[in-house]
Amino acid sequence: MEEAALTARLRAAGCVFAEEEAALLLAESTDPAACESMTARRVAGEPLEHVLGWAEFRGRRVAVVAGVFVPRQRSGLLVDRAVALGRPGAVVVDLCCGSGALGAAVAAEVERVDLHAADVDAAAVACARRTVPPGAQVHHGDLDAALPGDLRGRVDLMLASPPYVPTAGLATMPPEAREHEPRVALDGGDDGLGVLRRIAAVAPGWLAPGGAVLLECAAHQADAAREAVAAAGLSATAEHDDEADATVVVGRRKDPR
Repeated sequence: MEEAALTARLRAAGCVFAEEEAALLLAESTDPAACESMTARRVAGEPLEHVLGWAEFRGRRVAVVAGVFVPRQRSGLLVDRAVALGRPGAVVVDLCCGSGALGAAVAAEVERVDLHAADVDAAAVACARRTVPPGAQVHHGDLDAALPGDLRGRVDLMLASPPYVPTAGLATMPPEAREHEPRVALDGGDDGLGVLRRIAAVAPGWLAPGGAVLLECAAHQADAAREAVAAAGLSATAEHDDEADATVVVGRRKDPR
């Protein structure tokens, strides 16, 4: 299939970045039949990342397959803050890890990280195991219940981009997310902060002295998220990046043990 024809087909299907997508599909397909199969999936509305089998995040390819949450570029703010707080040899936990993109990015930018990631979704865990660096561990289970007990009191950084869309808001999400990503990765409960509150509540028991929990949420949720982190006994701050439309709440434990 010629690139111009493929571009026109994608544009007619509503793909905003049709030229870039056409180039990627042609580069990833092994023959015309494979290209046609991938194109048909994309035209039908499947996320490009699921069609390609990978997503780009902070200059790295992250494995994603059908039914797995696609990492958002806005999560770069959370990674930036984690890297700024990190130190060589830090113990890092990535909860609600999905494809493992966030933890892997921190491990790539902070030396000798001892990385643990966890997710309740088996397909996401399989992708994360392909994404994280050698030596990192990916655990299957619900939030901190999946973590090894010997990490208690030793975690320097706990980070998560939990589901934070209010249940009532799921119906208004773009079809690519609503129809192709798992509900468990999107649905944050009545106000969108149900999972975030659960993480905030358990974080102090895992954090080392001076450790921090970093949680992504929507801008309008920042005050409530900060209150949840403070209610857990942590000092809480929030930061918003207008350009990326990204918000991160950071809770720090300063008390000696």
